[in-house]
Amino acid sequence: MDYMTLREAGEKWGISPRQINYYCSEGRIPGAEKMGTVWLIPKDAQKPVDGRTKQGRALKHE
Repeated sequence: MDYMTLREAGEKWGISPRQINYYCSEGRIPGAEKMGTVWLIPKDAQKPVDGRTKQGRALKHE
């Protein structure tokens, strides 16, 4: 399986690597694995829904 780093995922999804780190820590990205101090995210992973936005809150309640 191919993996990407936090930085690569941030560029792909348009959010900061720190936010992706939070998503990984909370288990919101399926297949993300921690190797030492580095998170590895599957290249085919989908961007998690951001519950802080109006659209994200609406999707969270469905």
